[in-house]
Amino acid sequence: MSAWDAWIGRSIEQRDLLTPAALARFRATIDSDAAGDAAAQAIHWCLCLPDAPTRALGPDGHPLRQDDPGSFMPPIPLPRRMWAASDIRFLAPIAAGAAIARTSTVAAIKEKTGGTGQLVFVEVEHQTRADDVVAVQERQTIVFRAPAESPAPQPNPAPTGEPDLSDWTWRRDVLPTEAMLLRYSALTFNSHRIHYDLPYARDEEGYPGLVVHGPLTATLLLDLAQRELGANALTAFTMRALAPAFVGEPIHLVGRRKDDGWEMAAIGPDGRTIMAAEAKA
Repeated sequence: MSAWDAWIGRSIEQRDLLTPAALARFRATIDSDAAGDAAAQAIHWCLCLPDAPTRALGPDGHPLRQDDPGSFMPPIPLPRRMWAASDIRFLAPIAAGAAIARTSTVAAIKEKTGGTGQLVFVEVEHQTRADDVVAVQERQTIVFRAPAESPAPQPNPAPTGEPDLSDWTWRRDVLPTEAMLLRYSALTFNSHRIHYDLPYARDEEGYPGLVVHGPLTATLLLDLAQRELGANALTAFTMRALAPAFVGEPIHLVGRRKDDGWEMAAIGPDGRTIMAAEAKA
């Protein structure tokens, strides 16, 4: 029996409104040329946001996890938190002006030991409704990790040349900037300091630069699919975050046909796979 079993099955419900202004800011952040009221298939990550007051934030900028019988997330004592994976079903489009309701439920908590020490995986089921219609179902995996053993920043290997992407059919190159990360943090009310505080990211968590949000990378992949297939074309999207991406390093967004869907990836300038994904339409 896990110490966190009491949290399995706990739910919260949040409400929001997708305003035309919020949709316009989302499109501006990722340089989308889309128009009209129908939102892209990543807009749900910008809705029903965490609203902890500033005084309740921890040293890393995340809301503190309280050992409170009524809390939603378990008070796992591992300080580093990252979005590791998602399995998403798109059931209906979300349009500007829609009233949004999201129910989130802790579905599973798994403890493991990896090469970096203790890991705790929390799986959360999200159901997002737009005007009382179920629009998105997502099973999200969040991983909690121990502090970095060595806070000294570890530089990425210098790329020896552009990676060979000739096997991929779709391709779009994006250069993440500090402004893009700042805008996405604002869109998602994400105050994790690795995305905007370079001394913290470098000296406390050992990253060589500001870290690109996992949901932003996934959003850019979904935007690539929309550019190739049209708006709201996907019925399913699964992704796994494999390596961090950093400000100032290009991300190669790619895709190709695979079986009855598409294989997609975000690839770094040194050839490392930042995110692996599969999509169906």
